Amino acid sequence: MIVQAIRSLLFYALFLGQTAILAIIVALLSYVLPGRMGFGIAVYWFHSSLFLLRWVVGIRTRVTGAENIPKGGCLIAAKHQSDWDILALLPHLPRPAFIAKKELMDIPFFGRAARKYETITIDRKRGGEAMPQLIEGVRGAMSRDCEVVIYPEGTRRMPLADPAYRWGTAKLYSALNVPVVPVALNSGLFWGRNSLILWPGTAEMHIMPPIPPGLDTETFQARLVETIETESDALIQKAVDAGLARPFDSEMRERLAARTQGKTLHIE
Repeated sequence: MIVQAIRSLLFYALFLGQTAILAIIVALLSYVLPGRMGFGIAVYWFHSSLFLLRWVVGIRTRVTGAENIPKGGCLIAAKHQSDWDILALLPHLPRPAFIAKKELMDIPFFGRAARKYETITIDRKRGGEAMPQLIEGVRGAMSRDCEVVIYPEGTRRMPLADPAYRWGTAKLYSALNVPVVPVALNSGLFWGRNSLILWPGTAEMHIMPPIPPGLDTETFQARLVETIETESDALIQKAVDAGLARPFDSEMRERLAARTQGKTLHIE
């Protein structure tokens, strides 16, 4: 564990350091370069970050189902367990636009850099009053052929945590009458929420076929939750069956047992 802690600290130093430097560069360039010019810097950022994850802490990346992403504007609803989720998805999106909380835009340099690449902000403090503005922001981004990424639970969640899906995705689905691409993953097993130690292994993401438009809001919400949670559980089970380097506490063991209906699991 000590060796992995040292590797993790080295990764954080390199990852956060380069992220800060690149955010400053993009923010400064935004004053002179129009539109999305300079997106190559973002491409370098996510590729180099995945490289650091692989070779500094031992986290490999596997993404399947990218062919399910429609051409042009679409809405992508992804499970969110880790910062890896962003890095792994970006290489498969020609023109990404993320929905992010307004507070992130107040971070010096980072906020301006995020705005340059079509980040759509939402003010959570306004509750339902913020929805009309969000709908118009997403509609505008999709009209520019952006793949709009939303995290239906609103924040990073621990692996196997009880689902806590909000209704924002369902409201966007109904208002915009568009297909929604569900994305499942197991990244929290390796780069956990607020975790100081990153654990080696293969973080996996599965991009699934779109849910077609036309369902009522309640039916869509139920289908979205079932689709993402079932596949995320399957990816977690797959990783556990292959053997994990990370330790598990009693709560995680109980959740694993409950999700697999008492099946004996191999946890190293």
